[in-house]
Amino acid sequence: MLAAALGLSACATLSPSPADGGPSPAGPIDVVGQGTVIQVGDAAPEFCLGGVAESYPPQCSGPELSGWDWAAYEGSETASNVTWGTYAVFGNWDGNVLSVDSAIMLALYDTVAEVDPLLDEANAGSSSEQQLLTIQDGIFDAAPVEVLSSWPDNGYLFVWVVYDDGSVQAWADTTYGPDVVAVRSALKPLDG
Repeated sequence: MLAAALGLSACATLSPSPADGGPSPAGPIDVVGQGTVIQVGDAAPEFCLGGVAESYPPQCSGPELSGWDWAAYEGSETASNVTWGTYAVFGNWDGNVLSVDSAIMLALYDTVAEVDPLLDEANAGSSSEQQLLTIQDGIFDAAPVEVLSSWPDNGYLFVWVVYDDGSVQAWADTTYGPDVVAVRSALKPLDG
C-alpha cells in the first residue's frame, strides 16, 4: 500500500532537476499541500510535491519545511537514516520555505474533489497532442520555475508547479499562446 501511495504516475513527466519552487507571493500566504515529507539524516525536512521514487526508502525532494516535528504527527516510517510519511501540510509559504502550522496523515485527510473545468470535453483546447508533446519536451528547461510534472489532456498541456501566483500562467500564455498550457499549483491558498 505504501508503494502505491508513493508511486510515480505513468502519465506524468518528472522534472530532471530541482530549481525555484515558484514565484514569491507579495507576502507570506497560508497554504495547504499534499505530498511526502522526507528527511535524510540531520538535513532539513522537505515537502515532496512531485514524483517520488519507489525505492525503499523513497527518494524525492521539495521545498524545505520549517517547524516540522516528527513526534507531533503519526504515520512516519524510518529506514536507512531516512524518515518519511505522506501528509496534508498546512502552513505559511514565503516562496522558498513552508513554515508548518499543522499536518494530518494523508490517509485521513478528507477533501471535496476539485474537478478542473479544462478537463470537461465542452471546454476542450484546440492544440493537437503532437503540439502539446513538443511543448512538453522543452518546458522543463524553459519555465521560469521548477516544473514538477506535465501531461497533455483534452487539448491542453497541464503543468504542475509548487506555487503560481498567476505569473507563471502569464508567462505560459505569452510564450505558447492563451489556452495552450494550464499551470496548476501543488500548494493551494487557504480561503478566509
